Amino acid sequence: MASAREIAEKSGVSVTTVSRVLNRHPDVSLATRERVMKAVDRAGYRGPNGRRIGVSVGLVITGDARMWEYDWQLLEGIRVGLNDCKLDLQIINLQRDKRERETYTQFFMRRGLRGVILRTFTQYRGICEAIIAEGFPSIVVAERFEGTDINYICCDSTDESRLAIEHLIQLGHRRVALAIHRRADRDHMDRRSGYETALKSNDIALDHALIAQVVPNLEGGVNAFNQMMSLREPPTAIYFTDPLASIGAMCRAQEVGLKVPEQLSIIGFDDGDIRHRIYPLLTAVCQDTHELGAEAAIYLEKIISGTTQTPVQRTLRASLEINSTTAAPPQGVVRIQPDGTFMN
Repeated sequence: MASAREIAEKSGVSVTTVSRVLNRHPDVSLATRERVMKAVDRAGYRGPNGRRIGVSVGLVITGDARMWEYDWQLLEGIRVGLNDCKLDLQIINLQRDKRERETYTQFFMRRGLRGVILRTFTQYRGICEAIIAEGFPSIVVAERFEGTDINYICCDSTDESRLAIEHLIQLGHRRVALAIHRRADRDHMDRRSGYETALKSNDIALDHALIAQVVPNLEGGVNAFNQMMSLREPPTAIYFTDPLASIGAMCRAQEVGLKVPEQLSIIGFDDGDIRHRIYPLLTAVCQDTHELGAEAAIYLEKIISGTTQTPVQRTLRASLEINSTTAAPPQGVVRIQPDGTFMN
């Protein structure tokens, strides 16, 4: 096994600098650190405990640290991708862990990271841009940075959301509601755009009473169902843009005795295979979040190793899967009070 002195000779720095890099000292430039770490990789150097040095990347949460269904699917994909690359993963919370006067690069180096996958939202784009401006190896997931050289990978569900609403309109629905994540991010902006485009293309006026901002969990779906179905003019169909909210609404419909799709059509969103776990089988706009995470990890390894010289900018496509929760609208008005009582 190579010694620290041999690593220093191979990378053209002092033994002290090698020691600082291996001990995550912040006062080492990114370029020097990468030169030393490449020498470490080539030499197969291992630390005192026998573990490889500097083989971690970070999944960086730039804002709200809560993880939803999407994030767990993404995390599993990242884990698989990193396993293929022989890299380890740390989950990093910037709001909690970063010191006030540290640069992002100093912080990541202190945590022993070679690169980062940035899980971000629209309001935190500036954090991503600041990290990228420092030159630290990175790739953004779930947000697009078109017209830049920023590395990103995302999924666009705009067209498939439009097709989902047009499917309902073709079945005869005119009052179609939207239950959407209350947090603004690119994914949900795409889904709302598809919804609004479909209505406009079919000369259906946008009714803001039919748009509910929800927490993307089971309770959020229940609340959206109660809110929408108790309107004076309730919808005959609802598009839920989050998996768990879709399931919450389906469960609430069953609880109050409302028949899906005979009395209400529901289209959900699925990041994995949740649509197959309920009855009736959920019609859904689907994205492969597992693939998104795996590809983000694989591309990050290429960025770290320098095997890709051009910006990585990849947009995956969603798909519409028509199953058993959509049908023609009911003949009469179906209206339910929040307590579950049907109203005439």
